[in-house]
Amino acid sequence: MDASPRIDPQQQRSHRRRNAVHSALLLGAMLVLLGLCGWIVGGVPGLIWLGFIGVAGLGAAMRVSPGMVLRLFRAVPLSRADLPEVYDITVELARRAGLRRVPPLYFISSPTMNAFTVGGEADGAVAVTGGLLRALDLRQLAGVLAHEICHLRSGDTRVMALADLIGRTTRVMSFAGLLLLLFNLPLMATGGGTVSWLLVLLLVFAPTLVGLLQLALSRTREFEADVSAVALTDDPDGMASALQRLEDYQAGFWEDILLPGRRVPIPSVLRSHPTSAERIERLLKLRRQPRPRPITLAHDLHRHHGSVPTVSHRPRWRRSGYWY
Repeated sequence: MDASPRIDPQQQRSHRRRNAVHSALLLGAMLVLLGLCGWIVGGVPGLIWLGFIGVAGLGAAMRVSPGMVLRLFRAVPLSRADLPEVYDITVELARRAGLRRVPPLYFISSPTMNAFTVGGEADGAVAVTGGLLRALDLRQLAGVLAHEICHLRSGDTRVMALADLIGRTTRVMSFAGLLLLLFNLPLMATGGGTVSWLLVLLLVFAPTLVGLLQLALSRTREFEADVSAVALTDDPDGMASALQRLEDYQAGFWEDILLPGRRVPIPSVLRSHPTSAERIERLLKLRRQPRPRPITLAHDLHRHHGSVPTVSHRPRWRRSGYWY
């Protein structure tokens, strides 16, 4: 299989530089807000304690086993005997990505269309749902798997774990600062002290600002994974068609009528993922003529030549819908 790049390399480098700068700026802004909250609450000692808490919290987050997360979703491992061509595509994508190990595939018995990664490059895995396997052809599935493998290679699960830790710690610092302010109101009322209302406003709005920055960071990492995935598959059209199919399947008839916008918050700053239209537009800009060949090991792109496990137990309700 020819793995030579067929996407526009200049566009790819431009996207990567822009996404790297965005990620660094967003994480930096989140750390600055957290530091300001820690300084308001405890001064320099507060910043020192904040550093200790951050290191301990990040260490605990990194120790979460991918297997534990997969067990929560009742995921079962997929072998080559189950879906041989999907398995072979995963092996080829991992080789192109330069991973030291091929991430194992896991199956989740759910009719929803979803895929996600857990862990890092050394211990990570890729989970896919039955709905996704049944709805996408091999060309589209290759794009989705490449996207998830690029998340593993880039350490995005670790980056977002750090962002989540910053967000949670900021909320704690904000609450502690406002609680201290409340206890000191009688003293300030008697003229025993003053307070900077600008700092109070910072404590009030810091959690919201950090949350918005966290969502923006998630959208940036999704764009980066899209670009990197296309570099692996040499097929912007395949990835774009997968996104379009996901968009078409996710919105049901009654949801569009009764609950418009429930899945995709408006305005866009409240989204953890960019809109499919924006992602597709960026992907198609990466094309250059002649149009690329998709990564596939099959002549028939509409069958996986394997058996997708069937649902064997009753669904469990979640806020996002029913999961099997």
